[in-house]
Amino acid sequence: MMQGGKRWAARLAWPLLGMAITLALWALAARHISDVEAIRSAFAPQAGLKALVQLLGSGELWPHICMSLERIAIALALALAIGVPLGLCLGLSPLFARISGPTFQFLRMVSPLSWMPLAVMALGVGEAPVIFLLAFATVWPIMLNTAAGVAALDPAWMRLAHSLSATRWETIARVVLPGCISHILTGFRLAVGIGWIVLVPAEMLGVSSGMGYFVLDTRDRLAYDELMAGIVVIGCLGFVLDWLARAISSRWMQRGQQG
Repeated sequence: MMQGGKRWAARLAWPLLGMAITLALWALAARHISDVEAIRSAFAPQAGLKALVQLLGSGELWPHICMSLERIAIALALALAIGVPLGLCLGLSPLFARISGPTFQFLRMVSPLSWMPLAVMALGVGEAPVIFLLAFATVWPIMLNTAAGVAALDPAWMRLAHSLSATRWETIARVVLPGCISHILTGFRLAVGIGWIVLVPAEMLGVSSGMGYFVLDTRDRLAYDELMAGIVVIGCLGFVLDWLARAISSRWMQRGQQG
């Protein structure tokens, strides 16, 4: 028990030290952000954390958090529904890869935020352009990692499926997909991080809720302490989402090794 407690203390010591250094740098940056004392005080850690507690306690922040999580969930579901089939086609069909590969690489290198004006023009103001931008940003890591997973499959598995007279769909469902699921999960984790980064500027696009809207609103109201509280929440939510994606991937790998 004593050794276990020491190990946990050692594990917590370094993260706590990192958080203490971060708070110290935050306080140092706040002292030099402006010559106006009121602005320096609003950006200080104690002001931001106090505002965070008040916002969470009053319930004002929860609708924005829920809406951002809902948007990222819908976008990731769309990215999986589009990216996995496209990745399978890229990995299984050399002809499809030669025809579409350059186009996909070109589109992948265009910043999702560049599509903002076109998204608003085509889809109008509201949820649709935000979901489009998020799905566009998150589909590429899923698609490319799926294709990489197909390419990494042992050719003997494919020959075995062919020798057993498996159909194309049976081969994909029972050999290809199970064999590249770890790559798909890796792409999903990358997509979560990319989507969360794109989410905040995307939510500044004519919507009235979400963490991006909250940050924009606090800036317009000059509520800098609430702005810093929103930034802290965005970072914490992104950390939790990445941890969940990593935990799902690790759990699946462990199940695969046990099986």
